[in-house]
Amino acid sequence: MKTVGLVSDTHGVLRPEALAALAGVDLIVHAGDVGSVTVLARLRELAPLVAVRGNNDHGPWARALPATEVVEIDAALLYVVHDVAELDLDPAAAGFHAVVSGHSHRPSVERRDGVLFVNPGSIGPRRFTLPISLALLRVDGAELDVRTVELEP
Repeated sequence: MKTVGLVSDTHGVLRPEALAALAGVDLIVHAGDVGSVTVLARLRELAPLVAVRGNNDHGPWARALPATEVVEIDAALLYVVHDVAELDLDPAAAGFHAVVSGHSHRPSVERRDGVLFVNPGSIGPRRFTLPISLALLRVDGAELDVRTVELEP
């Protein structure tokens, strides 16, 4: 069994509470709006990192990030995109087990056509009254279990 830390929308802010919640994960997936190369470097100190570019990521460091990414962990395939509205494929038909996205800052977990859709929320600046959150995804073969973790700064 592996644990994947799912984060999004840091916007250059990396909270100590988020770092503590990610301690010990096997992989971190960042679904965009990173905000700075420093955030990427700090996350890479905790675990291997996969990150995509968000609509607010600009500059040479951000251009190096892909718009989408495919992550294989155990027997599970994850598709990572910043804004789920920009999903340009049918994840079930393409064989994906999960879609990880961000953008809205609103945490959500739902299953559609057998595919797990996860938005971990935001661990960056608070937006309106939305929680500050991330998600922890447990992967056992192709079986996925996810829980949202709300952080109190």
